[in-house]
Amino acid sequence: MPARAADDNGAALNALVRARLAEEGGEPAAALSALTTVSSLAPGLPGLRGRMLEQAIEAGDLDAARAAALRLWAAGDRRFDAQLVLMVDAMRRSDWKAARAYAAGRADKAGADTIARLILPTVNAWIDVGAREDYPERHLLAANSRTRPEPALTLQVALVQIAARRAAAAAALTDGITLTDRTSQLVGLRVAATLEKAGQGAAAERLRGRIALASGQREDPMLLLPDQPVSTPRAGTAPWLGILADGLARTPNGSAKLPLLFARAAYWLNDQDWAVRATLVEALDRNGQEADAMALLAPGRAPLPPVLAMRRAELMADAGDLPAAARLAETAANDNPARSLLVRLADIARRSNDPAAAARAYERLEAALGDDEDDRALRGTLLIARAELLLQADRWESAAPLIEKAVALRPGDASILNFAGYSALERRKDVKQSLARIEAAWQREPQNASITDSLGWAYFLTGRTEDAIKLLEKAQAGEPENAVIVEHLGDAYWQAGQKFRARYNWRAAALLAEAEMATRLEAKLRDGLTPATTAP
Repeated sequence: MPARAADDNGAALNALVRARLAEEGGEPAAALSALTTVSSLAPGLPGLRGRMLEQAIEAGDLDAARAAALRLWAAGDRRFDAQLVLMVDAMRRSDWKAARAYAAGRADKAGADTIARLILPTVNAWIDVGAREDYPERHLLAANSRTRPEPALTLQVALVQIAARRAAAAAALTDGITLTDRTSQLVGLRVAATLEKAGQGAAAERLRGRIALASGQREDPMLLLPDQPVSTPRAGTAPWLGILADGLARTPNGSAKLPLLFARAAYWLNDQDWAVRATLVEALDRNGQEADAMALLAPGRAPLPPVLAMRRAELMADAGDLPAAARLAETAANDNPARSLLVRLADIARRSNDPAAAARAYERLEAALGDDEDDRALRGTLLIARAELLLQADRWESAAPLIEKAVALRPGDASILNFAGYSALERRKDVKQSLARIEAAWQREPQNASITDSLGWAYFLTGRTEDAIKLLEKAQAGEPENAVIVEHLGDAYWQAGQKFRARYNWRAAALLAEAEMATRLEAKLRDGLTPATTAP
């Protein structure tokens, strides 16, 4: 028996190490498998069930998540992720009694569980819809402020009223709601689609009109998804959890785990909801699970909406499949030429090293612009992007007019001034004007490392070596891994007679350099700086 126990301990330790490696490597399914082995050999290991629950959620394994959550719950560990998993599982089974018990089973003694308070009124209202209780919206009304009601919660009331077959009351309620924020606009779209399905088409159109007015020119990807009405407790709860996941993901310096928990729960409730799917894709990508995010957007029987097809194209491009990504992006933009999708198409086309496709994308986007301040700014950026394509093909004479047009359109734009000055300076065109433009850009953004580098290099090329070194050292401090800046500073050091420091910088740049720069740096390290090996 002691020998067998020793063997079990060794196997458990081995499985625990494998689980840790899988967790750190972003492989939750493998981590869960190893932790399951650990649980069979050392079931009493502290913290084991919690880790199993977390990895099951990341892997999207509801059965394993439910089993881990049940064990935690039975042991008195009423943690929030276990509560959410068990509530979702009960709602999936239409076990409204169990769902209500889980919702009430975790007391907020400190009164600080903000997240739970955002969820429970909506969940309880939909549980009452499923259980056919009278007045299910009472949970939402009790949670909402009477003096300053939250538009999103009031819209949830309307959804619950429609599900309870009181569409006329819901229509009257929505007519008085002001859509002050993005959350209310997203919920409002669901209400509009649901009102229309319930025979309240006029109220739906009025609501859509107010959403369009409130969102203005903003083309939120979520607002570009197809309308999907809500008619069941699962379908009603899922998008609310998805919206909360999306909001949590936008919190600066926030954890990637909490948005993923909400997004998983939403997807388990309704995997046919496009907005829920989009939210889970973003949560997975943010958590380092790019392959899982891609799998959610795999072509199926129902074609992807254009905005999700564009997202798939971006994930494909990130994975290195640039030609296929560019083709898919162009198809998506053809199906829905919304300006935001054209911007994303242009970015993918540029990354794919297909100048013709990029040029087509830029031209389509430019044709869609108006003449307000934001559009003028974007038009200037597009002119520079088109010029950059031409410069890559060594067509300065064609690029120069586009650059001048961009400067005339946006004379105070630091990035445009910097590009215009540096592009000309690289080719030793009108050095005086180029220097003046870079100086003007730097005056506007002195903390911008790229612009600081441009000005330092301009000073180097015009013989102001000491001034150049001061600026290039500042630029390198701002972007120490920018090979161009590091090489520029090395050249300036050599020119100033600081040859040891020059070689040190060139060696550092060589670690970061691509082919052409690497060849030039190798020659400098061998022969020193010459006119032929000076950085462009």
